[in-house]
Amino acid sequence: MGEQKTTTTTPTQKKIIEAMDKVSEKLIEFKKKNNSDLVVMQDGKIVRIKPTSL
Repeated sequence: MGEQKTTTTTPTQKKIIEAMDKVSEKLIEFKKKNNSDLVVMQDGKIVRIKPTSL
């Protein structure tokens, strides 16, 4: 069997992940405020999500 690789997250990577989380929260907030659909990809297909379901 193959060897397992252990990965560690650097402080810079942690900051990037935190920033991306913040951006997604702000995007959802913006979409709700402007009553516009959020466009995402699910299972390889483009899907529109209504702001009322967020």
